[in-house]
Amino acid sequence: MGNDLAAFAKEKGVKYFMISYTDLFGGQRAKLVPAQAIADMQRDGAGFAGFATWLDLTPAHPDMLAVPDPDSVIQLPWKPEVAWVAANCIMNDKSVEQAPRNTLKRLIAEAAGDGMHIKTGVEAEFFLISPDGKTISDEYDTASKPCYDQQAVMRRYDVIAEICDHMLALGWGAYQNDHEDANGQFEMNWAFDDALATADKHSFFKFMVKSVAEKHGLRATFMPKPFQGLTGNGCHAHISVWDRDGKTNVFADNAMELGLSAKGRNFLGGIMKHASALAAITNPTVNSYKRINAPRTISGATWAPNTVTWTGNNRTHMVRVPGPGRFELRLPDGAANPYLLQAVIIAAGLDGVRSKADPGRRYDIDMYQFGHTVEGAPKLPLNLLDALREFDNDKSLKAALGEEFSSAYLKLKQQEWNSYASHFTQWERDHTLDI
Repeated sequence: MGNDLAAFAKEKGVKYFMISYTDLFGGQRAKLVPAQAIADMQRDGAGFAGFATWLDLTPAHPDMLAVPDPDSVIQLPWKPEVAWVAANCIMNDKSVEQAPRNTLKRLIAEAAGDGMHIKTGVEAEFFLISPDGKTISDEYDTASKPCYDQQAVMRRYDVIAEICDHMLALGWGAYQNDHEDANGQFEMNWAFDDALATADKHSFFKFMVKSVAEKHGLRATFMPKPFQGLTGNGCHAHISVWDRDGKTNVFADNAMELGLSAKGRNFLGGIMKHASALAAITNPTVNSYKRINAPRTISGATWAPNTVTWTGNNRTHMVRVPGPGRFELRLPDGAANPYLLQAVIIAAGLDGVRSKADPGRRYDIDMYQFGHTVEGAPKLPLNLLDALREFDNDKSLKAALGEEFSSAYLKLKQQEWNSYASHFTQWERDHTLDI
């Protein structure tokens, strides 16, 4: 893109920039900056009060400066006079180590130091719902098996096609869109990329989907389980590692089982080793555990894991290896922070490579039907509190992600759990009032 945002604005006719960063809870925070001021902001950063967002800071902390990364700039296809640009957070001339994009950048650099170039893709599922959030937006979308429903996807053609047109115009390599397994649910796919680029695109995608849905009088949600009985929103991650120049896939080895090299198996071993702790990042909300520990849905399957197992091309496990040179982590959900999702995958995988971790036994059974026969494989956490405890106990993963980040994340997420636990519900009244 070049390094001069002012020149970008002049060339593209941009009037305003959204200088954006993502906080620990995945909230996207931005300031709208006129193009006339962007040169100063590119040099010095836009000032934020970090305490006012979900970061472990106090009102007494000095300004947190969000310094835009010009390589991430994206002109809004639906409002071309505005451009979005991801930012790196600094304070007192030092990197804010708990900031998610900073955490990811550090881990990418660490992997590069080990000669590993991480490439990833994500499948970010979402629902199109009514503006009040109470129902899906299409009253005719009622099939018990709605996945790939031709009529249903065409009834939302205007929304889906507009988003896909935007991705094509941005050069993302969009290649397919479909109605997913739940009524009102969709998935749109674009090409994999370097981990930081994928995180930036993932972040922008969520912003774009919500914006286009609102333009059409609808609401988009990436909530893990917005409707009881329906399949939840996953965010499956596809992972491969390439050599230092990014030209050769070092996960690919046709002589090995499933075409996954020894290094690929070790990276996968790290994911398996840290899976229960990983869930605190990949499944970061109270609602997340309604998806990964759900009873069978109306469609017949949740399409989400509840046990730490891996397999070949079989969607009933936490990890599947669909083809040579990559694997798919099916654990993450729609609430996953785009930057922390990539960061924790790299942290776990790096540890696996360095320790030559073994991913353990491969299972090829249907886990939804025969999962009860698997012995010795850990169960995924049943709730956010259990996941936070697993993460807190995983000293090596916390260290890999950074002690400042890990401490801040655990502190704020524990507060979130406490808020949930102290909330009175109708369920309590229904089940306890007459005791």
